[in-house]
Amino acid sequence: MEDTAFGRQLALDPDPAVAGRYVTELSDAWNCPFVPHGGLATAVATRAMELELGVPGQPLRSVTNVFAAQVPAGPVVIDVTVLRRGRSMSQVAATMRAADAHVGHTSVAVFGATRPGFEFTDVFMPSVPPPDECPSFRDEAPPGAQERPDFNFWEQVEGRAAAGHAPWEEYVPTTSERGAWYRFDEPPMLDDGALHPLALVTLCDTMPGAVGERLGPAQISWFPPSADLTVHVFGRAECEWVLARNRARIAGDGYASVEIELWDPGRAELVAYGTQLMFFNFPDGAPAPEHLLPSDVR
Repeated sequence: MEDTAFGRQLALDPDPAVAGRYVTELSDAWNCPFVPHGGLATAVATRAMELELGVPGQPLRSVTNVFAAQVPAGPVVIDVTVLRRGRSMSQVAATMRAADAHVGHTSVAVFGATRPGFEFTDVFMPSVPPPDECPSFRDEAPPGAQERPDFNFWEQVEGRAAAGHAPWEEYVPTTSERGAWYRFDEPPMLDDGALHPLALVTLCDTMPGAVGERLGPAQISWFPPSADLTVHVFGRAECEWVLARNRARIAGDGYASVEIELWDPGRAELVAYGTQLMFFNFPDGAPAPEHLLPSDVR
């Protein structure tokens, strides 16, 4: 796993001069589109929390990240505080920032050992075509389609549309639900055959397409920066391809609440769940009010 791009990005050095501080350099290979991908940055911060906690028997269960300021590619500092180191559950906080900045991302994570409890899954893996039958996000858009910005992140992770519509398709929107396959070009597999759990944290930050699916055919340019991101990690993904089901619950006042499920297709098991509050940025200026509604209700 250490020999993959993801593994190398998780490599951190402790700062011998400051207790609980770790340093690294975020690569612009993960930009999405202007700064490193928020899920990737959350994974790096969580890795620092894992190292500071130092309890392998308590794996990550939940992490919430609040994006107070952008953290650009380049040298970063991560300051970690162990809030509580318990016998079966621990809580840790971390702030990642650019080396010359005072504000950045703040994360709070829960790590916990396996314990007795109820067991059930009340959702089901969607039925979709396999990855090799689905169009890739890397396929060229048809002539005349809206130009897509360059996202370096998608040069590290391949996405394949499993359910939903491309932005240039003509369709009448009826739902925000969409599905996609995701695979790292260099899958960060552990020695036990599982995908690294922090790779699941990263892949959960792929939710904006649900808003686009509900709006209908694209007519305006918009970006969806994250206000926060929360990921719950449930189990092992033992396949390189992970299936995502994504939906937007509500949008209003310039924000949207979205959620995602990640499934291990080999065992049809839910392995992670994420939720996010995003806000909208319109690079060409605020659109006309009618363009802020789904095309089926304009």
